[in-house]
Amino acid sequence: MADNNQNPSQKGQLNIEISEEVADGNYANLAVITHSHSEFIVDFINAMPGVPKAKVKSRIILTPQHAKRLMRALQDNIQKFESMHGTVADVDPGFNMPMNFGGPAGQA
Repeated sequence: MADNNQNPSQKGQLNIEISEEVADGNYANLAVITHSHSEFIVDFINAMPGVPKAKVKSRIILTPQHAKRLMRALQDNIQKFESMHGTVADVDPGFNMPMNFGGPAGQA
């Protein structure tokens, strides 16, 4: 039976819970994004300078629609951050991240 006495301000709200393990988070300084026609895969990696191997710390799989929402939310939050703290410096244009990740080279 539905609760008709529910506060109108509570309708449509989502109660989100987070475990302690997830709340601790994972540090990542590299994200690798791949996609197919139906999903975007974002691998978050902690690459250490001078170390030729790095592990994926977290993988998030999104629909194209949710990937676009995430992009817009990140843009909005970066604008808010920069309005409070100043412009975030972009990555040095001369910086080239090795993209082979220690695996075999791709072949056509």
